[in-house]
Amino acid sequence: MTYQLLKGMRVVEGAAFIAGPSCGLYLAQMGAEVIRFDNIGGGPDFRRWPLASNGASLYWEGLNKGKKSVAIDMSSPQGRELAVALASAPGDDGGLFVTNFPVKGFLSYAALSARRKDLICLRVMGWADGTTAVDYTVNAAMGLPLMTGPADDPRPVNHVLPAWDLLTGAYAAFTLLAADRSRRLNGQGQEIRLPLSDVAASTLSHLGQVAEVLEAGADRPRMGNDLFGAFGRDFATRDGRIIVVAITPRQWLDLVSLLGLDDAIKAIEGELGVSFAADEGLRFTHRTRLFPLFEEAFARMDMSALQSLFDTRGVCWSPYRSLREALAEQEGAFRGNPIFEELRQPSGLSYPAAGPAATIPGLQRDHLAPAPRLGENTDEVLSALLGLGDGEIARLHDLGVVAGPVCGEN
Repeated sequence: MTYQLLKGMRVVEGAAFIAGPSCGLYLAQMGAEVIRFDNIGGGPDFRRWPLASNGASLYWEGLNKGKKSVAIDMSSPQGRELAVALASAPGDDGGLFVTNFPVKGFLSYAALSARRKDLICLRVMGWADGTTAVDYTVNAAMGLPLMTGPADDPRPVNHVLPAWDLLTGAYAAFTLLAADRSRRLNGQGQEIRLPLSDVAASTLSHLGQVAEVLEAGADRPRMGNDLFGAFGRDFATRDGRIIVVAITPRQWLDLVSLLGLDDAIKAIEGELGVSFAADEGLRFTHRTRLFPLFEEAFARMDMSALQSLFDTRGVCWSPYRSLREALAEQEGAFRGNPIFEELRQPSGLSYPAAGPAATIPGLQRDHLAPAPRLGENTDEVLSALLGLGDGEIARLHDLGVVAGPVCGEN
């Protein structure tokens, strides 16, 4: 279930963890040929959790669907030479390289551009000065774990979603396409350095949070599950827990009406001289007055009654579910969703795998391809891309410079 919008584009990927590989994944699912090279035996993310019962990395399978895999001994001079040759391989459809290797070293832009002047290299980094960082350390440095969690508990709360990695991967794909468009106009290559830290810092700036702290001279306080600046929070029903959000005037008025709280809300508005429908921020400012009314109303209701009541009027809400419960839903984000396709992966497992999140009406989705086995495409790529003959490829195998797929590996 991929599209062919980027058919004819060739991207070489030498990257581990999430940001770089997710960039390659997004490009592959839009039709680009993505060739990934790893060390023989796998890179640092080849066995990363979650794992299947047989030890195969479900994480690695998920991020590398539809790519080709070349296995190289990059500790050897011959292996490093092959990596450089792949990244800088000729052809109008190529010259695009995604990596998180260091700025300096055998995959430096100077070394690569010496081989191909119009090369575009997208380099994912931790910090802009080259200091090592991952999503979770960048998040801590930006202050977000101190904004998250109960108001009466000062301990930081780490987020389970690697947001900066994922945003960086998507931004990397966008930036690579922008650079490719520029190259088509002027013929020039370039290096793009994309640190996780700059993605995080710029995002907080875009959302107004940098200006907020500078203007206030203080950090935003922790407030548990309260939605900042509007009405939203978790509430307990008789048989579960839900989240309700009311941002627009229509969402607010429908919620109040359906719960029979019109008179109680009008009384508070009259006392305070405000209109909660007119200003979402007032619902946040006076949430300690509003929340008890909603807590009492929800505590009297069952989830099924709420669903039939809310869904008819488009109230913005959801029950809290575990991922296992979400997967069991007959229709929803997973089951019956056309972006998913049953796929047999190198681990030997068959399970629903996601294609492109975007749906393009009028364009046919092609079938998904599984992740490759490590080194599955070594010979094919060395022959087609670098023009090596069978004898030279066999010699590289004999020397241990390259490897094909190993039985039992991903």
